[in-house]
Amino acid sequence: MRAIGFQIVTAWVDKLECQKGERHQLGVKGCTLLNERLTCDAHSNSRLKRTLFMNTPFTKTLRLAAGAGLALFLGACASTQPVPVAASADATTTPKAVLWVGNSFFYYNNSMHGHVGQLISGSTMPDKTGHRNVSATISGSGINWHDVEAHFKPNGVASYSFDRNNNVVFNTFTKPFDVVMMMDCSQCPIHPQLRPVFFEHAKKNSDIARKHGARPVFFMSWAYADKPEMTEQLAAEYTNAGRANKAQVIPAGLAFAASIKARPELNLYVADKRHPSLAGTYLAACTVLASLYKTNPEGNTYTAGLDAATAKHLQSVAWQTVQEYNRKQ
Repeated sequence: MRAIGFQIVTAWVDKLECQKGERHQLGVKGCTLLNERLTCDAHSNSRLKRTLFMNTPFTKTLRLAAGAGLALFLGACASTQPVPVAASADATTTPKAVLWVGNSFFYYNNSMHGHVGQLISGSTMPDKTGHRNVSATISGSGINWHDVEAHFKPNGVASYSFDRNNNVVFNTFTKPFDVVMMMDCSQCPIHPQLRPVFFEHAKKNSDIARKHGARPVFFMSWAYADKPEMTEQLAAEYTNAGRANKAQVIPAGLAFAASIKARPELNLYVADKRHPSLAGTYLAACTVLASLYKTNPEGNTYTAGLDAATAKHLQSVAWQTVQEYNRKQ
């Protein structure tokens, strides 16, 4: 950010991106609900506020800070040079490389990303080649535990892999990932002390992903088996985070609830009533296929070893849940 001589700006404005015209993205500490995104008219508001702010002495700016915060935001926006951002993956384009950032909900049952890879292979997608899914998980982690920036370090994550004959293959690509899919800890988005941390780092990590040309996506986790009321609570907060950051949301938690309603005898959990059984992981993976890859999992040849009737049920629930969730957004 270019300094303009007013320390209050650098203290208040945490992240700022100026794009074409006078369209600006603001992330302001403690004030994200006040003005998350605003569009300024290049010939009226933004220019007016720029002049007002630049002509105001620093001491007066301090006195006006509490009562005229919006003017400060507009002034800071109009007086800041554009921040270079890599071209992000198009939301309408099927991603080829996905980074999964989360916790044990992802890595149970030999990792959900592996099942998604198998579902891609067993799907009717026109192009099933060249897909990469990389899982970066920490047991019990919240969204703030992860250093997402580090995963984009050159010659770092995904820089090499091994083929079927165990030969090392050094990968070359213009960017390591098209999508960064993030999940917070199982109750963090609805925890009274940790909810603000969820929203803070949802924005921070979304900004990091976009800076590197990747698209941020949020994975909506499921309720505990003995606390079904968590479903709607988690759905609301993940949806809010998605809207605030203009990011897609994978409604896995809603798919769990739909399956339980339709077939309560099918256990989607292991004994701790939190982590997924194989059926739970498969359902979530089908939901990712339906949502992120926009591919109907119904009739998919990969069933993860589940019986045909169970796999068919979970495939249908995933597809129907995604369609219903998307219609409401």
